[in-house]
Amino acid sequence: MRSKLLTPFWLPVWFFIVAILVGGFLLHLDTARMPGVAPLSRLDALFTATSAVCVTGLVVVDTGSYFTTFGQGVILVLIQLGGLGVMTYSSLVFFLLGRRVSLTDRLAVSKTLLHDPSFKLSQFLVRVVIGTLFVESVGALTLYALDPVGFGPWSALFHSVSAFCNAGFGLYQDSLMQWRTNWGVNLAFIILITLGGLGFYVLHDCSIYIRKRIALRGRITAKPRLSWHTGIVLSTSLFLVAAGTVAIFAAEEMGGYQVGSWSEALLSALFQSVSCRTAGFNTVDIGGMTNVSLLFMIGLMFVGGSPGSCAGGVKTTTARVMWGFIVTQFRGGEQVRVGRFALDRQAMSRAFTLVVLAGVLVCAATLALNITEGGDAPHDQARGIFLETMFEAMSAFGTVGLTTGMTGTLSPVGRTVGILLMMVGRLGPIWLLSALASWQELPRYQIPEKDLPLG
Repeated sequence: MRSKLLTPFWLPVWFFIVAILVGGFLLHLDTARMPGVAPLSRLDALFTATSAVCVTGLVVVDTGSYFTTFGQGVILVLIQLGGLGVMTYSSLVFFLLGRRVSLTDRLAVSKTLLHDPSFKLSQFLVRVVIGTLFVESVGALTLYALDPVGFGPWSALFHSVSAFCNAGFGLYQDSLMQWRTNWGVNLAFIILITLGGLGFYVLHDCSIYIRKRIALRGRITAKPRLSWHTGIVLSTSLFLVAAGTVAIFAAEEMGGYQVGSWSEALLSALFQSVSCRTAGFNTVDIGGMTNVSLLFMIGLMFVGGSPGSCAGGVKTTTARVMWGFIVTQFRGGEQVRVGRFALDRQAMSRAFTLVVLAGVLVCAATLALNITEGGDAPHDQARGIFLETMFEAMSAFGTVGLTTGMTGTLSPVGRTVGILLMMVGRLGPIWLLSALASWQELPRYQIPEKDLPLG
């Protein structure tokens, strides 16, 4: 039993649980809260710690006004641990101490980050940490240079780490609404969020591609090309950002809610299209957006970011695979083609399992929140609750952190549901399913198969 609990699939689960428990304990201390404010309950401390480790951003108290610098520092460390992955950090520590990392740990880490079991763990981990710290430092300096008053040294660093790790934690009660029309600040956050949501493998592949193109400039030779995985991630991400921007812009303009010029409305739509897939920052009041926008945002949150990144959701590659399957069915083909390659049946099975399992989890959580938060009342007394609870459940599962205002009013049971959703969303349903499957033994028999009419 003990050996099964310490398999590579279960180690990240235990690391996340330990980090959440330690973070919850530290956030519950009196030194973590401002003088004169009510103490944070143990459940709320665990909720905040889970939101930070799972880089979600859902909060029950305002981070900037409730927590001291110590409390904010604890949250920042938890965000960094969750962004890079507790397992990645632990493997790096083993490497720096001169200890040998087992083959099973190599395979587990590579499955999360690189999808390549032949890579050199030590070199890659060092590049990940150095690259992350470099991007976050540049982001902090940029924010400070753009607005030294709004983003002091600590605030700039906090928001830069939170943006790159796609956490959505901010030190201002209105998130980033006061910078809604500031193109520089918006673009800085968009770039940080995008880099953190692409995945470490994609960033690594793009850096190699750029270096090769610079080295071969002016020479007549074969041009380097991005990997198949990177190409799919970049093209799908670009499409989602563009489609989300157009959809949110159109919905808000038709609703007449967002005031200001069309360029300001377009900037707000672009920012929310990028942020709602993973980050959780907002430059407009989410609770005041149209239902059409909220529905589009729920769809974007369900997709999320890319594999091996700081983001949650079913991932961009899964969405691209499902679209490829639909196109193949309409064309009457047999192979599901994604880009320049076709997928095997095992990959298709994983994609379907992930989408179905994620959908079931979100629906079950929405039902649970409807029961615990008053949605079980007659419809004429509970109008709007269903959309709000679905938005909350999807935000927690996708580790996004956006809310229509329900998070702070959740009941203890509702907050427990949120904690479980954030953990499953950060680790991934497939990961947990694989962890449970590692306990099971394959049957040594097969049942006769038959066809069944469908549709």
